[in-house]
Amino acid sequence: MPVVDGTSTTGAPVHAMPRDVAESVVPVVRALADPLRLQIVSALASAPGGRLPAGEIASLTELAGPTVSHHLKQLREAGVVVAERRGTWVFYSLAAGMDRVASALLDALARAASAPRSDDDVDEGPRADVEAALARSTERLAARFPGAAPEVVRLVVRESYAALARTATVTAHLPVLAERFAAQRLEDQAAAATDAPRPPQVLFVCTANAGRSQLAAALLRRLAGDGVVVRSAGSMPAAHVHATVAPLLAELLGDDGAGPDVEPFPKPLTDDAVRAADVVITMGCGDSTPQLPGKTYEDWPVGDPAMASPDGVRAIYDDLAERVRALHEQLGAQLRDRGGHTTR
Repeated sequence: MPVVDGTSTTGAPVHAMPRDVAESVVPVVRALADPLRLQIVSALASAPGGRLPAGEIASLTELAGPTVSHHLKQLREAGVVVAERRGTWVFYSLAAGMDRVASALLDALARAASAPRSDDDVDEGPRADVEAALARSTERLAARFPGAAPEVVRLVVRESYAALARTATVTAHLPVLAERFAAQRLEDQAAAATDAPRPPQVLFVCTANAGRSQLAAALLRRLAGDGVVVRSAGSMPAAHVHATVAPLLAELLGDDGAGPDVEPFPKPLTDDAVRAADVVITMGCGDSTPQLPGKTYEDWPVGDPAMASPDGVRAIYDDLAERVRALHEQLGAQLRDRGGHTTR
């Protein structure tokens, strides 16, 4: 690699990477500057044969399928990984030359991370508090979901906490939110595994789960009550609900939407939610939502409240209200045709 030579103040030779070379590697460095992508790259770098299917990457990294798909797309666009289809399987591997780069980089980073630090005496109190809270959540949910193996419950609780912690800016109520999210995921797993009659389930998905999907979910819950199971999620969830949307959600939910035990919060899209859904409504993120057989998919071209003025947010709300009313009527007609709850 060409370098720019110079001399330091101590007389030792100094080499600087040329600007054009530096600019050419920026996309790779940017793509790797994410802990989840580093996990994926490390899995590929250590895989026998150097390739893995997306499902196995998800299992090894303990990430949800949609999350893995999103990050694999980012790594492909940066030229870090390549994909190869074999029959119905898609295998991923590091791009030519990237295997050596990845191995050297990961080894260096691992050594740096494990090196002794002056702040190693950091207070372990908060971490212990979180561990205790997650243990209590696991006990409660294991009792609530006796059909789920205790190890599955523990894993779902910890995955849920980790997923929310990635974007959280305030962590005071994070264990409470993680328990709510874990309970929803366990409910979805149970729903997807049964053929027993049950209410229809609708999943609203947008990018951040901070505006459109939250409003649509609240509108349908208000219309349908317990007659429809409603979920919302984001392909790249935000840290909190948009400030312009929060007042509208408060209007819809009233006293039922106050406090960490019940208030809406952004959640990542999971395979569990998609598998349990009968209807999946996407808003600006259809390409990152798994397409499963037997599901009804709709894409709603609705504006993003994050980019809108207060009047624009109200117009988006009105648009969603009309769409949700039509969806509710459609679900009601389907239930009447079937004589009750949907069957799977």
